[in-house]
Amino acid sequence: MNECTVLTLHEKLHNENAQVVDVRERAEFAGGRVAGAKSLPLGEIEKRAAELDPRKPVYVMCRTGRRSAEAQKKLKARGFADVINVTGGFDAWKNAGLPFERDENAPWSLERQVRFAAGSLVLTGVVLAVLIHPYFVWLSAFIGAGLVFAAVTDTCAMGMLLAKMPWNKPMARASCACGCEAADRNARTGFQIRETPQS
Repeated sequence: MNECTVLTLHEKLHNENAQVVDVRERAEFAGGRVAGAKSLPLGEIEKRAAELDPRKPVYVMCRTGRRSAEAQKKLKARGFADVINVTGGFDAWKNAGLPFERDENAPWSLERQVRFAAGSLVLTGVVLAVLIHPYFVWLSAFIGAGLVFAAVTDTCAMGMLLAKMPWNKPMARASCACGCEAADRNARTGFQIRETPQS
């Protein structure tokens, strides 16, 4: 499997015409990404592969590297010869202190939304069990079992469901008379851009 570190990717972005594809969900992408990366969620990558240039190297990344490894396999199956998985993903990019950008009005990260939703449902189940009927405790038990399953399988059905919610979708594209680069990036993401300087 062809892989590279975030430091290698950072060097490549300055020295070659590389394509960086971020396969996380749009809410995650809005919360922080490598400047110039293209949002192509894993579930859409096969039907949108034509948006990429197969003649250029394609660097795929996600949050930690698991989803990007899946994306790498899918792109190679569609004839892309030079697909590189960025190990450690965007988490490693941030931890390395590399510059990134994020949307000013980005929603909470999906992980934070899952914690909030799961905690709220567990609390609701306990309160209803105390005030209305003990059987409501099964709501809390169901959520707890779901979290255990998510950890064991490294998947998250609640996260995938939340990713489809309206607040996690791009807003309507806004036009800008000046035609600046930031406005062009706004059109691609559907959110306003705020640059985050290198620490």
